[in-house]
Amino acid sequence: MELKRVVVTGLGSLTPLGNTTQAYWEGLLNGVSGAGMITHFDAEKFKTRFACEIKNFDPKDHFERKEVRKIDLYTQYAMVTAEEALQQAGLLESGFDPDRVGVIWASGIGGLHTFYEEVRDFSRGDGTPRFSPFFIPKMIADIAAGHISIKYGFRGPNFTTTSACASAANSIIDAFNYIRLGKADVIVTGGSEAPINEPGVGGFNALHALSTRNDDPLTASRPFDVNRDGFVLGEGAGALILEEREYALARGANIICELGGAGMSADAHHITSPHPEGYGAMMCMKNALEDASLPIEEIDHINTHGTSTPLGDIAEPKAIVSLFKEHAYNININSTKSMTGHLLGAAGAAEAIATILAVQHDMVPPTINFTTPDPEIDNKLNFTFGNKAVPRTVNAAISNTFGFGGHNAAIIFKKHVK
Repeated sequence: MELKRVVVTGLGSLTPLGNTTQAYWEGLLNGVSGAGMITHFDAEKFKTRFACEIKNFDPKDHFERKEVRKIDLYTQYAMVTAEEALQQAGLLESGFDPDRVGVIWASGIGGLHTFYEEVRDFSRGDGTPRFSPFFIPKMIADIAAGHISIKYGFRGPNFTTTSACASAANSIIDAFNYIRLGKADVIVTGGSEAPINEPGVGGFNALHALSTRNDDPLTASRPFDVNRDGFVLGEGAGALILEEREYALARGANIICELGGAGMSADAHHITSPHPEGYGAMMCMKNALEDASLPIEEIDHINTHGTSTPLGDIAEPKAIVSLFKEHAYNININSTKSMTGHLLGAAGAAEAIATILAVQHDMVPPTINFTTPDPEIDNKLNFTFGNKAVPRTVNAAISNTFGFGGHNAAIIFKKHVK
């Protein structure tokens, strides 16, 4: 069976750097940090009091007041980005077959805010169970995909992937495979997360996963720097419209790039720590290259998982050198988490969009906040350190995303060639 080709025709972004894809891209190009002191709740007593929050987002700008009460913030983020991506793709005006359009969405946690509010309010009462009838349908991690499907009448494949921080990358890979196997013509895919609340920050603090650089939040996310002390929690969403290539061409869609291949693997090592030699990370990139039938020399850029954690930032460069050998030193490597923080289950979508835009515009965003090399990291690699994007031809690029539990995913995006 000959697999169909899959292209990207629309992007939607809601990130700590901006509330549209254009604003997000401009922030990346200019090396802007999205970090700041937490405003979503009073974090005075928390070990970490800063995060990468969405700015200037008012749900009432996008939803009727009564709708806001029924939809968790992570779902609101999903619906806003899906709308932007669909508008760019021009799908809604093209006379699509609703049975051939699907939604495969991701969230690592789902409606954490709703869960916390409901349980908190119950615990403050006299024990009498009083819960909102919207509690469960607001909280569950699959509901964002359902809301997108219902809003636009998409009746194709519809489900959610959850694999911690690899969730959105896995949703994109699933969408890719459904389309190239002929199961759908178009899929709205991506991920969203809204974890900046008391249990989100408190839980990751308890894991000692977050930076505690409260005196300097703007530079707290510093991937590959010897003084990194954990990741910065972020929030937001990213949406991609994937289409079967011939279908997109037939309806006159503007093709942004092509999805060349994808790979997955498991570390089988530890619930939170990566394999120390980056074996799983190496294997998922290797699998992606084989899936795309690309030699290693064809890769120009890698958007790393690069979380600014002590162990992860050592393992991933080891994986890159192990797989790419001498070509590793010709690749522009970066971590956009240095600017956005870590969007958890949405990270794979936001970083896929950054990778796609690098391919489209031949510009690699920087890795900011680097000051001091880590002797355990191969510093001959080109991490694109600095505060400005670097121009270079990017014909093919990899977006890496890894999650607690040892879940690894790599996606290859490349320039579309007719």
